[in-house]
Amino acid sequence: MNVRKRLISVLAIALVLIALCLFGSSYIGNDSQNLRFSGFHKETIHLWYTDDALTDYLNSKALSFYEANDIRVEPKLVSGLEYLETVNKASVQQDEDAPDVFIVTNDSLEKAYLAGLVTELKDISDVANTSNYSSAAQNAVLYNGKYLGYPFYYETSALLYNRTYLEQIAAEAELANADELIPSSIADILNFADRYSAPENVEYFFRWDVSDILYNYFFIGNYISVGGASGEDKNQINIYNTDAIASLSVYQELNQFFSIDTKETNYDTIMQEFLEGKTIYTIATSDCLRKLEDAKQNGEFAYEYGIANIPDINQELVTKGMSVTNAIVINGYSKKKDIAKCFVEYLAREDGNELYEKTGKLPARIGQEYLNENMSAFANNYAESVPIPKMVETSNFWVELEICFAKVWGGADANAELKTLSEQIKTQLAGETVTEESLETPVVELLPEGEYDEE
Repeated sequence: MNVRKRLISVLAIALVLIALCLFGSSYIGNDSQNLRFSGFHKETIHLWYTDDALTDYLNSKALSFYEANDIRVEPKLVSGLEYLETVNKASVQQDEDAPDVFIVTNDSLEKAYLAGLVTELKDISDVANTSNYSSAAQNAVLYNGKYLGYPFYYETSALLYNRTYLEQIAAEAELANADELIPSSIADILNFADRYSAPENVEYFFRWDVSDILYNYFFIGNYISVGGASGEDKNQINIYNTDAIASLSVYQELNQFFSIDTKETNYDTIMQEFLEGKTIYTIATSDCLRKLEDAKQNGEFAYEYGIANIPDINQELVTKGMSVTNAIVINGYSKKKDIAKCFVEYLAREDGNELYEKTGKLPARIGQEYLNENMSAFANNYAESVPIPKMVETSNFWVELEICFAKVWGGADANAELKTLSEQIKTQLAGETVTEESLETPVVELLPEGEYDEE
């Protein structure tokens, strides 16, 4: 073969390979049969995860992916303790079962990326599409302008209420419908408690876990920032400000109305009280949906319930909840990144309702009809939430914020506690002592005078 023919032959082969690569990376849809292309058959990739609730679902997805593409996926349940350290060790050592793909919470993405354990997504058209993911989901996997993975499922909080009780109260008060009693603010709840008689079994109008920051964060979530929208910008730290002080001061004031003992209550006891019909309103995470449905089927919950947006504090002070997003990422150490990308995109685009039915997890991907309105309500809360930050230097922020809330609930000065917390976090980032200029504590009326009678 002469040189000219050899070059033409090589060029032809190259064009075929390019076409195959373009086809493989640009068309990966729900019809997974279209994922087939030469060179990937009989390959095996490894998927690591930490939550056993995902086991059956991931095994079923691995099987369907194999049947469609002749590519084997081996899921592996790994301890959540020192998870990234375990991933790193297996990856560096090139262990036989080191993960090509793994599932990780968004607050660990900076640490994983800096360790070389996460590959930036080059084709971001799908994950950056607002028809597929809310801004909260996108920000959760965004780091310094790079998308590091696909949002998979999430946890966030919402208002859970006993619909049966609201309908009963509405009927007795001759209201048009029970929806008038779905509160838009905590001030509304206090007004309802003052205006209407609670059903016989009710012990609490409003009760939530004041010891866990996941259920408390909404009080100041709209007014503080640790890392900006995507939680990684060290120049965007705003913890100590008048609105945050005002919101935390109101939080403290609520202790006189609800008297929740942090030593005797937690999320499990709060949920049990709700199941027993002792509570009308509470703040719950999305795990409540499966728990309530199972309880209804077992005859342990005799009521109808509903999910609504987290209430604001009052007309002036707005709330915003926190969310944790679990992302599917491609290991930077993987030698099979192209195959891994195929599976990651396949898994991310699967039916979110099936994910919920098999695992109880709510899908981060939107653009589909939900099985029920409560899933949709949680999705609305998630879309408005603040993703937990990624910064390694502020990884202790949530523990310190939880301590701050506990002190304020117990009577400590909200202004002083926020100032101390802000100084601590800024000092950690600056590497030198930072002192905040003191602010005055604003006067806030939870309710206009005369609208609530404590007696």
